[in-house]
Amino acid sequence: MDDERIVTNNEIRGDEFEESIRPELLKDYIGQKDVKENIDVYIKAAKMRDEPLDHVLLYGPPGLGKTTLAYIIANELGSNIKTASGPSIEKSGDLAAILSSLEPGDVLFIDEIHRMPSFVEEILYPAMEDFTLDIIVGAEGNSRNIRINLPPFTLVGATTRAGDLTSPLRDRFGIISKLQYYTNEELQEIVKRTSRVLGIEIDDEASFELASRSRGTPRIANRLFRRVRDFALVEGEGVIDLEITKKALGRLKVDEAGLDDTDHQLLRGIIEKFNGGPVGLESIASVIGEEATTIEDVYEPYLLQNGFLKRTPRGRVVTEKGYRQVNMTYQNSLFDLESSD
Repeated sequence: MDDERIVTNNEIRGDEFEESIRPELLKDYIGQKDVKENIDVYIKAAKMRDEPLDHVLLYGPPGLGKTTLAYIIANELGSNIKTASGPSIEKSGDLAAILSSLEPGDVLFIDEIHRMPSFVEEILYPAMEDFTLDIIVGAEGNSRNIRINLPPFTLVGATTRAGDLTSPLRDRFGIISKLQYYTNEELQEIVKRTSRVLGIEIDDEASFELASRSRGTPRIANRLFRRVRDFALVEGEGVIDLEITKKALGRLKVDEAGLDDTDHQLLRGIIEKFNGGPVGLESIASVIGEEATTIEDVYEPYLLQNGFLKRTPRGRVVTEKGYRQVNMTYQNSLFDLESSD
C-alpha cells in the first residue's frame, strides 16, 4: 500500500483534513448513541451543580472517535482543552508541568494513557482525587515533599487497551465508556456529512459502498473518502458515484469486507506458513513484517469480530470464512483436529 495507510494505529496530528470535518457538539456527533446520551446527562448535571465533570475514560479500537469526543466534552462544558499523549510524558516533571498549567474547569486529554510510565502515573492519583500535586524537591538526602493545590479539572483518558490500565488508575475515573464499531448506516451518515463539509457531491449508492468497506470505523471512512474524492476529481466528473468509488477502492486494495492488503497478508501468512494456525502473535508479526502491538490493536479486533480469525488458548486460527475471503481452500487446522478428538 502507499505511504498513507488506510488502516493505522495513530491519528495524524495536526491533520487539517481531520480537524476540518470534526463535529464540535454532541448533537452533531454521529453514532455511539448510548455513550453520547449518557455523557450529555453527566455534563448537564455537572453544570447544574457547578462542579467539574467527573474524570472520563474512553476506550475501544483506534479511529472510533475518542479524540473527537474529548474535544466535544470540552466544548459542551465551555472549557479549554489541553492535550498530551501517554508516550510523550516520559518524566514526572513533564506531567507536573502540564498539571500546573491548568486553569479552573479545564479539560486535560491524555491519549494512549495506558502507555504512561508507572512512576509518572502515580502523580495522577492525588491530582485526580484531591486536585493536588505532590512533588519532591532538593537533592537526594536533603529532599522534601511539596504539595501544590491544583484548580478543579476534568481528565479525559483514551486508550485502545483498557486491560493494560492499572486498577488504581482505572478506579479513579468516574465515567468509563466503551466505544463500539459503527454500523454501515451510521458510517454512511458520516460520509455524507464529510461530503457536505468539503463541498463535493456523493450519491447514496457510493456513500453506502464506501461505508460498508470502512471496517466500522469513522477515521477509515473519512480517509477512504479523501482518496475516492481524488479519483472523482481526476478520473471522473467531480461527483463521487458508485463506479468511481469501486474503481478507487479496488486501486487501494480494499475489498468488499473492508480488508486491506495487510489483512490479506496476515490471513494468507497464517494459512501458508502455519497451516491456518494455531500460531502465536509474535510469529505472525515476523512473517508479515508488522509490530505485534499493531496487529493486536489495529487489525485483529475487526478480523475477530467479523469471524475471519479466532483466538484460542494456543494461538490465532483462520476460520473457514477467512479462507474464503482470501480465495483459498479451507482445510481443518491442527486446532480443529484436536478439538474433534
